[in-house]
Formats: sequence, C-alpha cells, structure tokens
Amino acid sequence: MSRIWAIIPVKPLANAKSRLAPALTPTERQQLAEHMFRHVLKIATSVPQLAGTLVISRDNKALAIAREYGAKTVQESGAPEMNAALMRATSLIARWRGSGVLILPADLPLIAVDDVVSMVELGDDLYSMVIATDQDRDGTNAMLVRPPGLMEYGYGPGSFDRHIERAKAAGAHVQIYESERLQLDIDLPEDLDVYTQWTNGASGNGAVRVRDEIL
Repeated sequence: MSRIWAIIPVKPLANAKSRLAPALTPTERQQLAEHMFRHVLKIATSVPQLAGTLVISRDNKALAIAREYGAKTVQESGAPEMNAALMRATSLIARWRGSGVLILPADLPLIAVDDVVSMVELGDDLYSMVIATDQDRDGTNAMLVRPPGLMEYGYGPGSFDRHIERAKAAGAHVQIYESERLQLDIDLPEDLDVYTQWTNGASGNGAVRVRDEIL
C-alpha cells in the first residue's frame, strides 16, 4: 500500500483570487475558489494510490469542507507563510510514517485522477521529485517529493527552477510531468477564458509528457 500523502494548502476562501476582481465580484471569486478546492479534494481523496489527504489552512470553512471529503486537517495560525506551513505539514506526514508527499494547490480546476496516479507512480525511487509547472514555466503547480523533508520548499516566483535545483542538490531523481491539465491555475481574468474554452471542449486535449531532468 502506498504511503504517499497529498497536502493541499488553502488560503482563506473569502479573500481568494483578488486578481480576478476585474472580472468577478467578491462573491463570485469565493464561489470559484470553493468550487476548485472541492474539485481538487474530490480527485485527491478518490485516488487509491494515496495513503490520505491533509489540508492545511487558517480558514475554518475550508477545513470543514476538507473533512466532508474525509481529509485530515491542520489549522494554521500566526503569520501566513506557505513554505513554512508546508514544511510543518510535511514533518507531520513523516511522523505518520509517510513515504512521500504530493503537494497540490487548491486552484487546479482541470486536474484529473490520471494526473495524480501518474505522478505517484513516477515517484517510485527512494529519492524522487516529480514536478508539474504552470503555463509560464515559472511556478510549481504540483510536486511529489520523496522522502518527506527531502528539501526545503521554495514556493513563490521562479519556484519551478528553484525546486528542481534543490531536488538535484539532495540527490533526487527529478522528473518533469508536463500536463496541459495541470498547467492551468486560475489567477488572472485571461485564465478564466482558457478555462471556459476547456470546459466547452475548444482548447487542449489533456496531452501529457514526462521527461527526466538530467543532473
């Protein structure tokens, strides 16, 4: 049985997606954030190759939603700092004897079960990192790290290259999972347009490519 856990960090839903303000009202932004979070939760909790799902947030509503899907939860407090929060969650997974973590943002509206299964299966080396980037090849849209605590997280601008460099330095087998579905996260009004095209069947075919990142 797999001992890899999914970790989903969630910002307060009421304040989510502020950069979509030109296109959506505050209520619409909150509804969109909750819809995407529920989708990611549904996918993660339905994959038998995962040992479980852990949601970390300072938002009581997000944590309550997570528990609806059978996920474990940790309530964050203090100054919001994603990398530190993820390291704490990863340490918890290690104490639970997890063999690895798959970090999934809460705003991946197109993620599919196949994506999660593929990333878990690719990360079968003792020291592994499987990473999926965004449309700009700058950020990190999904990342499997094995074992837990292999490296310090470096989310933020330029995190894709930074995570690859850190995983290499730790001696991990690094693979890039290139998925059209995982490239889309919704932060800007133009991302909404792409999402609408996908849902109408007018954009993309879910193509996936995997390649090794040579040391």
